[in-house]
Amino acid sequence: MNSFGAFLKRKFGGRTQRVSIDAGFTCPNVDGAVARGGCNFCDNRSFSPSRRVRLRQVSEQLQSGMKSVRDRYDKVASFIAYFQPATNTYAPVEQLQEVFELALSLDDQVVGLAIGTRPDCVPESVLSMIEQLASDNYVSVEYGMQTIHDEGLVWMNRAHNHADMVNAMDRSRGRGFECCAHVILGIPGESHAMMMQTAAEIGVLGFDAVKIHNLYAVKGTPLGQQVIDGEIKMMERDDYVQTVVDFLERIPPEVVVERISGDAPRNFLIEPLWCLEKSKLRIEIEAQFRRRGTMQGSHFVEPDVAPANRPIPDDLTPLSIRKQIETRGRLPVLKIQD
Repeated sequence: MNSFGAFLKRKFGGRTQRVSIDAGFTCPNVDGAVARGGCNFCDNRSFSPSRRVRLRQVSEQLQSGMKSVRDRYDKVASFIAYFQPATNTYAPVEQLQEVFELALSLDDQVVGLAIGTRPDCVPESVLSMIEQLASDNYVSVEYGMQTIHDEGLVWMNRAHNHADMVNAMDRSRGRGFECCAHVILGIPGESHAMMMQTAAEIGVLGFDAVKIHNLYAVKGTPLGQQVIDGEIKMMERDDYVQTVVDFLERIPPEVVVERISGDAPRNFLIEPLWCLEKSKLRIEIEAQFRRRGTMQGSHFVEPDVAPANRPIPDDLTPLSIRKQIETRGRLPVLKIQD
């Protein structure tokens, strides 16, 4: 695999660590702009360390996180400020820029940003702002694609469809920032063939990186209750290992693989418990590659139209979301400075 750790070491010359930051934003499928309730699998406290404690200022979160990393590792060359929970382009664009610039200017060892968001929350004003930041800094925009199949997105209560992802990527590509796809394997109703269709889309749309997650259930979520009630079963460990390798064989060899499994803290996690053994999972996945005699990209098929040659479409950001980003005043979110 073209692993993330090796990529960062090549790019920045040493160990580079992400520090999770919660800027206090919400999501348009939470606040009613496109839906309510949020994703059926999502309890942000289980996905981000910063949501497990009381919110603090962005600068304090970043400084505290950097100190923790320095205490843990002897040598850390640089840090990436990772805006992880919720939708981190879903706020007035001037406010977004202020938060991102604060993180970049806080410490000389902060070399870039990672911005987690949804494909329906990147109007042209946001992409232009991120493009400007990326002219002098490493920036990764992480899109929650999850699957290319709209029935799976409906099941999750994402309240966007795959056409939104296509539109966002076709407008994001070539702007100087990295585009990373989040993908979930094991969505109820998705066959192996359907998951491989999602794998093929990584090359079709020209993503620079991918994060692969197993579907897992945490307490306090609709999915968690369905698992407890026996309505939904999680993917078995061996099936997941085989599917991840199948997936990676079908994506371009140059795509950076930032994650190959997901997990949650033990006190939040319901199923599957095997996802807590991340290092063992990686060993099993690498061993499966060796048994097959394959590697990432071994079965990649070039798309009919190269990503760079895809036309740039009109901005199809929903009006209800655009209003939240481009016309409303400042949000009463986490204070970013004294």
